[in-house]
Amino acid sequence: MKQLLFGGAGGASAATDLGLLVMRLIAGLGIAFGHGIMKLPPSEGFVKGVVGMGMPAFMAWGATFAELGGGILLALGLFTRPAAALILFTMCVALFGVHAQQPFARQELALLYGIISLLFVLGGSGRFGVDSLIRK
Repeated sequence: MKQLLFGGAGGASAATDLGLLVMRLIAGLGIAFGHGIMKLPPSEGFVKGVVGMGMPAFMAWGATFAELGGGILLALGLFTRPAAALILFTMCVALFGVHAQQPFARQELALLYGIISLLFVLGGSGRFGVDSLIRK
């Protein structure tokens, strides 16, 4: 369970881990404060959009939590894999549900945040995150 939540011992170079730190900070804070905080509280239109996709209304709060809370956790490198998984799920809904019929320019942001999240689901936070301190 500890391995799943906090990742492995790694073995990557310090430069790689520094790159992961920068990516976590930019992506995590970007999604949290560029997108998640704007959904707080979820607007009536956002809730209607979620319900219109066949999901229960509380999932609007779930998306808000995934983007705001998950983004902050990602930036900290705390519970990186679960936080990134929540963001990845939300970005998949955005990409394949909300923006599926739209031009690539409208899909691109969800795709990029999704791919970045997948990176952290698979690789964890790197050595410069709170997860690394917990592992030790």
